Amino acid sequence: MMLIRSIPLKQLGLWLSLAGLSFSCGHPIPASRNLNLHQSWSLSIGTEIAGYAVSSGLGDISLDLGGDTIHMPFNGTVEPTESNCVIVSSDDVPAYLVRLCGLSQTRFGDRQQGQTIGRAKHLVFAMLRREPDGTWAMVEPSATFIEQLLAS
Repeated sequence: MMLIRSIPLKQLGLWLSLAGLSFSCGHPIPASRNLNLHQSWSLSIGTEIAGYAVSSGLGDISLDLGGDTIHMPFNGTVEPTESNCVIVSSDDVPAYLVRLCGLSQTRFGDRQQGQTIGRAKHLVFAMLRREPDGTWAMVEPSATFIEQLLAS
């Protein structure tokens, strides 16, 4: 015969709280990065219209990837933005940034070329170039560069 020992509710709650903390202790999410864009459009990423968030706008490229992985195009850093996107930057190309929106399972921090950044069902991509006044302007990326993001 098996004896089942009852656990007081107070102890059970404490145990569940501690278990929850251990499961959520992963990599911390770094602070959001803000960009001052040279162009100004009223319908930018994150703007809500009739309860729906804008996910792409002028200067962005959208790709339907069906959940495939996105890879680092060069050695650099992945940082979150306030609009649920990420910024990919590198000291090797300091005049350029890559903004990626629509990622899941995102890996923030320093990454090496070819390492996974995350996954995307629908990726919204923008290439930004630093202007002389310190703002950022969207520029058209080459198809070869986008292929680097998608290469496994």
